[in-house]
Amino acid sequence: MDKLNQLTSSCVPLPIEDVDTDQIIPARFLKATTRLGFGENLFRDWRYEKDGSPKKDFVLNNPTYTGSILVAGKNFGCGSSREHAAWAIKDYGFRVVVSSFFADIFKGNAMNNGILPITVTQEFLNDIFLAIESDPHCQLSVSLQEQMLEITSTGKRTSFQIDPYKKMCLLNGYDDIDYLLSVQDKIEAFESTRA
Repeated sequence: MDKLNQLTSSCVPLPIEDVDTDQIIPARFLKATTRLGFGENLFRDWRYEKDGSPKKDFVLNNPTYTGSILVAGKNFGCGSSREHAAWAIKDYGFRVVVSSFFADIFKGNAMNNGILPITVTQEFLNDIFLAIESDPHCQLSVSLQEQMLEITSTGKRTSFQIDPYKKMCLLNGYDDIDYLLSVQDKIEAFESTRA
């Protein structure tokens, strides 16, 4: 995985609550065996008409909004536990998702795939949406090391929580296997002391 520490980017607003994993990546696209190619079907039924033409009113089809940060409504990633939802978000190009609440399994899948889910208060989330409404090119600045998120145009900041192990993995670009390999010498030393 790619390392993640500092990120400043414009963002894509999705002020919809209760976005479930079937809306993120519909079940009919779960046949692939690799993580690549899922981004083209991210929010497929919201992005495209049945004939495959883009829906003009969906945010991902609006060239005004770009960036590697998705700002979503409350309860993002609910529904089934499919890891493909995180794959689709990452493959599309998002590195950070901001919401006031994430489903636990989605949150874990996101971090396991190099995406930082940042939970903020509903008030701060509303501030972000207002900043984007005021300036569609508004940027957010993320510091994983400091666990801080800032709306650059207003200077409003908030801290966020993250599991220390997951933080270390994201900072170093590790998945669980990479982490085990990074401490292989310690594991071998420990095992050599056992009968």
